[in-house]
Amino acid sequence: MNPAYAAYNLIGMGLLLSLFPPFFLYSRLTGKYRLQMAQRLGRYSERTLQGIQGTPRIWIHAVSVGEVTAAAAIIEALRVSFPNSAVILSTITEHGYEIARKRYGSRATCILAPIDTVFSTRRAIRVIRPDILVLMETELWPIWLMEARRHGIPTALVNGRLSVRSYSGYLKIRPLMRSVFTNIDVLSMISPADATRIRRLGADPSRIRIHGNAKYDGLIDATSDRTRQDMGQLFGLSGTEPVLVAGSTRRNEDDMVVTAFRRIRRTESEAVLIIAPRHLPKLAAIEAMLQQAGIPYQLRSELGRPGVRRRAPVVLLDTMGELFRVYSIATVVFCGGSLVPLGGQNVLEPAAWGKPVIYGPSMEDFLDAKQLLERFGGGSQVNSVGELAETVRGFFANRARAARIGQRAFQAVSRNQGAGKRHADEIARFITA
Repeated sequence: MNPAYAAYNLIGMGLLLSLFPPFFLYSRLTGKYRLQMAQRLGRYSERTLQGIQGTPRIWIHAVSVGEVTAAAAIIEALRVSFPNSAVILSTITEHGYEIARKRYGSRATCILAPIDTVFSTRRAIRVIRPDILVLMETELWPIWLMEARRHGIPTALVNGRLSVRSYSGYLKIRPLMRSVFTNIDVLSMISPADATRIRRLGADPSRIRIHGNAKYDGLIDATSDRTRQDMGQLFGLSGTEPVLVAGSTRRNEDDMVVTAFRRIRRTESEAVLIIAPRHLPKLAAIEAMLQQAGIPYQLRSELGRPGVRRRAPVVLLDTMGELFRVYSIATVVFCGGSLVPLGGQNVLEPAAWGKPVIYGPSMEDFLDAKQLLERFGGGSQVNSVGELAETVRGFFANRARAARIGQRAFQAVSRNQGAGKRHADEIARFITA
């Protein structure tokens, strides 16, 4: 083990040994996190292991909901090439685990990934016995990759992305990253910019490929008129009200969106605002802000109750995993994390519904999606609360123009399908069926 790896492993083991005892005690006393504790240490039940049926065994690791979604197109393409394969899909949190189970059902064995220490990853690899280890996007785990190499298991990074912020962080540990890349057989990246950044960190150029974003695949298939109708009924919309959906808003952005909405309501008295905060614990602060401003609001969870209809102009989305469907009822969508310097959000999800998309200047984490949208004329950047209000008001006042821009956004998604298969083909090169 080279010095960089040794230092990384030493720090990891130190953290594990210091944090494990209190976490273990808490789990024993409360009964919580038992699954997480066992599997994160590389311990999987016989029932879980017996559920891994078929060959080859393809282990795919995805963390966020977005990565789990992107994995779908890749998994489907692999199923075509290897119909008898066993897919193991790992996540880090129990929430991610439940979402993966719900999405894939019997099509994949869903587990929690081992902590990135020699002890945990070695145990996991030996009991799961994968034929290939596939990491999604920026899941670069040094020890896990090293152990896969030691066991003769090929590895791949697919749908790879490296934002400007992540790149700056990785530059500080460049010696370690250079060693990490030697343990990855292929780096199948989303965009030329991602490929350039990963090459500058020390990746072998001969192992780098560029194949687009698999998150685009399947987005259009996930839309439906039935969903649009169901959401419209749930939110009490007649079809004439202009609706602004502010998706994945971050700290300080909610105030900006509400300020813009108040200006919009001066001329659009029937306008509706649906705010979906990125982090649900922020809801209390948003509620307090709305109460202080005297703005009536309702929670999305209240709307599902018998006899309860939407009457307030503002609805707070306090449910998980529903934002994509809520986009279906928007007249225009604002994607959060962009008016504050937090890198933005996926602008192609609302685009798949044919919605004009607005975002702020901070889109570093989704540059490829932003550039694609702008190339087709389906996106609009704003730089202030005033610009946000005026841009939304313009779309509300001219619905025909909103529909035209939304159609261009839709075309940006529909004409850029197929990345999942291209990434899957890179994986297939290292599998002996």
